[in-house]
Amino acid sequence: MSEENITRIDLDGKEIILIGTAHVSKKSAEQVKEVIERERPDSVCIELDEQRYQSIMDGNKWKEMDIFKVIKEKKATLLLMNLLISSFQKRVAKQFGIKPGQEMIQGIESANEIGANLVLADRNIQITFARIWHGIGLWGKAKLILQIFASIFNNEKISEEELEKLKSQDMLNAMLDDFTVAFPRLKVPLIDERDQYLAQKIKEAPGNKIVAVLGAAHVPGIKEEIHKEQDLAEISKLPPKSKAPKIIAWMIPIIILTLIAYTFYANPTAGMQQTISWILWNGSFSALGAIIALGHPLAVITAFIVAPISSLSPLMAAGWFAGFVQAYFKRPSVGDFENLSEDVYSVKGFWSNKVTRILLIVALANLGSTLGTFIGGADVVRLFLENL
Repeated sequence: MSEENITRIDLDGKEIILIGTAHVSKKSAEQVKEVIERERPDSVCIELDEQRYQSIMDGNKWKEMDIFKVIKEKKATLLLMNLLISSFQKRVAKQFGIKPGQEMIQGIESANEIGANLVLADRNIQITFARIWHGIGLWGKAKLILQIFASIFNNEKISEEELEKLKSQDMLNAMLDDFTVAFPRLKVPLIDERDQYLAQKIKEAPGNKIVAVLGAAHVPGIKEEIHKEQDLAEISKLPPKSKAPKIIAWMIPIIILTLIAYTFYANPTAGMQQTISWILWNGSFSALGAIIALGHPLAVITAFIVAPISSLSPLMAAGWFAGFVQAYFKRPSVGDFENLSEDVYSVKGFWSNKVTRILLIVALANLGSTLGTFIGGADVVRLFLENL
């Protein structure tokens, strides 16, 4: 059998076999099966974390999701981003007739067949996202979200050149490839730290013969890092939360309320103008977000009413309330949860599925409220200065 894409390492009495797979190649899954059956390792390491492993193994997980709980725990936007990335994978799979991550599924099945230990060797994806998010700044965050949306809602077919790129990268790397050019620091949490984490987990896997199933992009880094001792606790830390956002979140309402109160004192008419301006800008933009997400009329009205109040309290968000109302009046059926994996493939599916529509309402109503806060706040300041 061809040794192409296979790297062998002898380390402290252990034989480590790295299979550099292409995430969109049927041949990779076949090679994984052949190597594991031939080598019969003590352990099989796969480039998955617990969350992605459960997602692969439990195809019915969506049916058990409580949408009210998702909103209550403030996980709606995070879930939406995960679904957006899933839709990118679906688009690739549909075009090339393959199942994303097939080589990882094959690794799991082959490990079970020969009775090998299965080691989930990748870092938790939420920690990777958190470390990426922490390092790119406000403008970077906006660009990252736009990049992910653009990757997904682009209906053009993937070119041969893009396919070749996908064959040597994992899905996350491929989606963010252009972004890493603009933000070189992104490479550290996205690739370098994961190479270190994977290398250490492979090295620590039980037994004397280890097979590791990895995206080809990680193999060069792992070959280098596996000879070093890695501090998994250090590279698994969630980045420290900055106090600045909290301070700003409380300062804005204090400043706005102080300016309005002073203007009312100096000129009640102007104070009333400020109040109306604040309500209209906040409410209108938040309601517009709910409208774009095709929200129920009462969800749109809720966004309009709550946004001017929630913008003055960091503990509230208009999108949560609009999402609750939408979920109450347009409660998702079992069919909506069952169809999630297919519906996230298209823009139409995102807006027609009741689950994703609720998530869109939460995200877009909150985004509208944020825009309304900046514009309404600027108008409050303008009226204050005019009446000094």
